[in-house]
Amino acid sequence: MERRSFVKLVAVSGGGLAFAIRPSQADRAGQVSDEMNEWVPGAFLRIDRDGTVTVTVARADMGQGVRTALPMIVADELDADWDRVKIVQAEAHPDRYGRMMTVGSTSVRNGAWLPLRRAGATAREMLVAAAAAQWSVPASSLRTERGRVLHAGSGRVIAYGDLVDGATKQAVPSSPRLKTPDEFRIIGTSPKQLDTPAKVTGKAQFGIDARVPGMLFATVVHPPIFGSTVRSFDATAALAVAGVKNVVQVSQGVAVVAEHTGAALKGAKALVIAYDNTGFTASSPEIFEALGRLASAPALEAKRVGTPENAIAGAGRRVQAEYQAPYLAHATMEPMNCTADVRADRVELWAPTQNPQGAQQAASRLTGIPLDKVTVHTQLMGCGWGRRSRDDFVTDAVEVSKAIGAPVQVLWTREEDMQHDFYRPAAVVKLDGGVDAGGTLNALTVRIAAQGISGPRNGLDGNAVASIADTPYHIPNFLVEYARAENAVPVGYWRSVGPSQNTFVFESFIDEMAHAAGRDPVEFRRGMLAEEPRMLHVLNACAERAKWGSAVPAGRARGVALVEDKGGRVAEIAEVSLENGRIRVHRVTVVADCGQIIHPGIVHAQLSGSVVAGLTAALYGEITIEKGRVKQGNFNDYRMLRIGEMPEVDVHVVPSREEPGGVGEPGVPPIAAAVANALFTLTGVRARRLPLGANWRA
Repeated sequence: MERRSFVKLVAVSGGGLAFAIRPSQADRAGQVSDEMNEWVPGAFLRIDRDGTVTVTVARADMGQGVRTALPMIVADELDADWDRVKIVQAEAHPDRYGRMMTVGSTSVRNGAWLPLRRAGATAREMLVAAAAAQWSVPASSLRTERGRVLHAGSGRVIAYGDLVDGATKQAVPSSPRLKTPDEFRIIGTSPKQLDTPAKVTGKAQFGIDARVPGMLFATVVHPPIFGSTVRSFDATAALAVAGVKNVVQVSQGVAVVAEHTGAALKGAKALVIAYDNTGFTASSPEIFEALGRLASAPALEAKRVGTPENAIAGAGRRVQAEYQAPYLAHATMEPMNCTADVRADRVELWAPTQNPQGAQQAASRLTGIPLDKVTVHTQLMGCGWGRRSRDDFVTDAVEVSKAIGAPVQVLWTREEDMQHDFYRPAAVVKLDGGVDAGGTLNALTVRIAAQGISGPRNGLDGNAVASIADTPYHIPNFLVEYARAENAVPVGYWRSVGPSQNTFVFESFIDEMAHAAGRDPVEFRRGMLAEEPRMLHVLNACAERAKWGSAVPAGRARGVALVEDKGGRVAEIAEVSLENGRIRVHRVTVVADCGQIIHPGIVHAQLSGSVVAGLTAALYGEITIEKGRVKQGNFNDYRMLRIGEMPEVDVHVVPSREEPGGVGEPGVPPIAAAVANALFTLTGVRARRLPLGANWRA
């Protein structure tokens, strides 16, 4: 790189030393573009003359700790002083930060691990080169530590901040040396999280906290039946509510605009709306009947190994079963909201979104204003779990602001949020398996019927078959088919996506096959994992920590399940009893191999939280449809796990030097099957339908 271009870069960054890298081109991550406006950084690292290190984080935070984990990667390779590290949340940009979507446990594992390390290593080597030039010593005689360069021979020490000017004169290394895992000083530890003080003192800005001068407040009433539209409305009573300023129709419903949220909510209740309800009128029983018919006929092949049909026909023991999983809402702690300020020549959004680029594109499309004139401030969010990867709530805010000519914060009620979600798809799965004379699972066919989230219409949806078609088990004769259902219920990504229900189905049926073979469920699984040593190790460690095979207190039983998902490998064992006929989970042992761990404290919290989310869904989660609309509306009829029901959770993370894998999602899927399998051991009754609390009977 020419020095003139680097000086220009430094000038733009405000007098510090700045580095940018391309996440999509790892082999070119150490290079810097000649022109700032041509650069597409995946991480932006700045070192100021006072020694402050600032890392721009381009992923959204919804409680998973990304605003600490990502800076840790940079800071470790840089050998920064963690107490001098600051973070800046990136605003949406069409391409500067690569793909900013925060889903699928991808923040660390996809596009960040190596590029962020290279950014830190590049800065470190340039600072060392600057010190070597200043002291006239070989760079090899220097080392770095906590934001300083040290020369052992003379005892001289110089802070990074005092080297930034000299560093601008150094060549940018094309292949900086990365640390080996034994050299990590920050990675693998649990330092204070950078944004915790702001969160606990209330200074942190979540979506609902956004405030703009002249801002009004609104809520939107959406048609209750899927596919229906607003035919007409009478706003007379709503406008009579003190504080209500306006009522406007938007593409998704009717918005009530007021001086404060309370007035908007009261005005919304006073609206009289007539809907065109000629669309979807089905109820849950009809939906499941249709899914059952699809699951009973040949479908698209997702995976085929050997000749499963023939092998099953000749099996020594054969088991057939049908499993069902319901729709699930996200029920995030913070309902959908967005603040928008639409002007004649620009748009500004304050959005708790997992998809800032999608919000930017939506605002541009709705207003006709170019992307570069749409600013999206990514706010903290009270849970996301995939729901906030959509832009329907952004659409509401943009349309309302455009209609009234003023900035506005749109906040959905809990009922609107729960009844206008993008739900985890309902599914019916039929399985047919056979064990041979040696007690081995020799053949298995699985047919999954569910709506598709991705993939071509009438085509294969990879999410729908995930954790089954890609199971780590070795099954000599194996067939997985997918039948894509079509109806008007909107579906989307729910935490862990397909594995959330598929692991319940598959791991429960594996237990059925183990029982048919007359074998211990853990030992049965071990026999199919010889070619998957990491997963086998996780299973063995989980069995050991849970004391599998030892006696349990009277009236209790254990169940096991595992999953390999999004780069993470997780096994869980649940200890369960029945108290007055109700399912009680006393203890859950979680063992995970998620590759190299950045912040163990965050990982432990994520895995513990995964048990809460997964157990809530396993015991209580169910969205039911009645004549085209959702019956549930709030936490009184869409129950969460309560504190008195929380089991003891023992989390163990397997040390690993493999590249980082997923954490926040792979911990969710196994718990439902682990509980169901424990119930079978306890009672001899198979649970083949979720939620267990409503559909299981001894």
